Amino acid sequence: MRSLFLLVLSILFFSCGNKQNTENAAVLSDEIQNEFAIVLHGGAGTILRENMSDSMQNAYTQKLKEAISTGHQILADGGNALDAVAATINILEDSPLFNAGKGAVFTHEGRNELDASIMEGKNLNAGAVAGIRRIKNPINLARDVMEKSPHVMLYGNGAEEFARENGYEMTDTSYFFTQENYDRLQRIIHQNKTAFSETPENNNYKYGTVGCVALDKHGNIAAGTSTGGMTNKRWNRIGDSPIIGAGTYANNLTCGVSATGWGEKFIRSVAAYDISALMEYKGLSLQEAAHEVIHNKLPKMQGDGGIIAIDKYGNIVMEFNTPGMYRAAMNDKGELTVGLFENEE
Repeated sequence: MRSLFLLVLSILFFSCGNKQNTENAAVLSDEIQNEFAIVLHGGAGTILRENMSDSMQNAYTQKLKEAISTGHQILADGGNALDAVAATINILEDSPLFNAGKGAVFTHEGRNELDASIMEGKNLNAGAVAGIRRIKNPINLARDVMEKSPHVMLYGNGAEEFARENGYEMTDTSYFFTQENYDRLQRIIHQNKTAFSETPENNNYKYGTVGCVALDKHGNIAAGTSTGGMTNKRWNRIGDSPIIGAGTYANNLTCGVSATGWGEKFIRSVAAYDISALMEYKGLSLQEAAHEVIHNKLPKMQGDGGIIAIDKYGNIVMEFNTPGMYRAAMNDKGELTVGLFENEE
């Protein structure tokens, strides 16, 4: 009898020890990885090394470094995630290299129609603008919609009227003209293609949206996205970039996400929010959730593109299912990662 008692006692002790070890493992997996962090993208698509000169690779790399370093410095100095996201995206919007702001692509009618959104994770506040034509930095206007209006999204003339009332200078539309983007539109029209019929074999094919996600020292997450949309888009088409939950999402409980890719697919799959939801309701890690959406869910819808994301612990993810994505990240140690093509990290 005594032997049986000792055996039972040993089993109970061993079980408790295993339970304690399991609990410790769970805690360790949720430790803070970075006190603050920032990540950006400059678009995803058929970005191939053989199609890009050394000088062009260097131009993209340097601009990505400039943008990420700007946002990182704000965070390192104790600034908030919203400021870091906006400042980072401003640099990309001001560059003709990316399909946002200055480098916005052309609609079928030969116009530039810009979209942007921003969201903060601590209170789920968000702001967005769509179809604007005379604002240099749409991400700034999206933030003002969030902070200075009772609405989430403003469109077209109404958004620009709101901008005027808040002291914005209306930019002449010629500011957004770039010969490369105009020539791309003419080629597509001449070939009688829609924006969506461009194929990976076409060297000009890419989704050039820009975005940024940041976690600040106060534990707050912000995400923002800005774009010129898709070349040859018609009928005032709006993609996922200004749609909260599709192209942009932030929640301090889980993560912040900014997307780039075939907008219609990201809208239908509510891709940015889905990553957060998989973490919140299924307990997936950020990496697991991002992989599920980008490599399993979207491809079933013939959707391609990518996302950048940061979770509440400072883990950084840059996930894409295309041959390349312009991307950069920096952690609280100042370690920098920059990539253009696949398999660079």
